[in-house]
Amino acid sequence: MDKSNKSIAINLRTMGKTYSEITKATGIPKSTLSYWFKSLQIPDESIELLRKKELLTRRQAQEKAVIANRNQRGKYLLQIRKEYRNLKVKIKQKDYALIALTMLYLGEGSKTNKGYLTLGNSNPEVIKLFIRLLRQNFTIKEHKFRCTVQCRADQDIRLLEQFWSEVTNIPPKQFYKTRIDPRTINKPSRKLDYKGVCRLEYLCADVYNRISVIMNIITGR
Repeated sequence: MDKSNKSIAINLRTMGKTYSEITKATGIPKSTLSYWFKSLQIPDESIELLRKKELLTRRQAQEKAVIANRNQRGKYLLQIRKEYRNLKVKIKQKDYALIALTMLYLGEGSKTNKGYLTLGNSNPEVIKLFIRLLRQNFTIKEHKFRCTVQCRADQDIRLLEQFWSEVTNIPPKQFYKTRIDPRTINKPSRKLDYKGVCRLEYLCADVYNRISVIMNIITGR
């Protein structure tokens, strides 16, 4: 290979150019550059420049990998959603909805209050689903709902009660007094989006008994 090309390549390397940059500028293969630069002494400032470029390249590669993985996962989840899209229709059917309600209560609800249903959760979507399924499966008397908000000491009680009232579509007058966890006094909340726990009650022994019997049927008791 032309000695002038080698001189140009060496000069570029001592200036802090990467193998890719030199190959792009000269057309010289990286394998040849590696052989030429094997014992090449590079100024400290060029070494620092190369280090920064390497970090930048690595960071960009990681970002591309994250985006690629996110896109791949998005496609994967979309495929799953397509496979189960019929469940959106089925859950509106009586038997499916009743089983879903019972399984939700089996996992999250209280089984000690024999005269009424009690379910508490910090996830608004869980509370919404429970109320929706309850209203869908039974002739509900809205005045029998009760809510209790359980929260941390540094949280705004009024805002929390308003939030959960909107989530449940239950008026504030049917909320019991908010309970503050005494263990959180003088301990600032770390999760700013935490809305406390909504403890929902439906005061009807008949509905409780029906769900209890269905739970026994489903679990084989």
